[in-house]
Amino acid sequence: MATLAVDVGAPYSPGPVNLCTALAGSVPTTNIIDRGGRTGVVLLQIVTTVGGGPTCTYLVEGSTDGTNFFAIPYADPATPTTVSVATFVISSATTTRKYLQAAVPWRYLRVTMSANTNVTNTIDAWFF
Repeated sequence: MATLAVDVGAPYSPGPVNLCTALAGSVPTTNIIDRGGRTGVVLLQIVTTVGGGPTCTYLVEGSTDGTNFFAIPYADPATPTTVSVATFVISSATTTRKYLQAAVPWRYLRVTMSANTNVTNTIDAWFF
């Protein structure tokens, strides 16, 4: 597993930072992102491809030390003021986006997939 640093000198990330590409299974993302001193909103994008009977549960996690992870608050773009730390399920081929809340004390980001049946995930994050 690699830890990727975000360029904290820029006012925003110029493009996405990849957490995983074409990852299947009930596992954490291939990469962990180190956001350094950034505390702004993060746009998380999950793109799924599926086989028969697909389902996958997601937990968005942060950490202050890169080792001990905990659920961090996110919101759906359609309801940006409704915040949750609960897991969520995707059961189709789709692109899903989540807004990770600003000013929450985490430095490292990963997403853990569980109960994954026939779902392949590509996950990216944009930092603002």
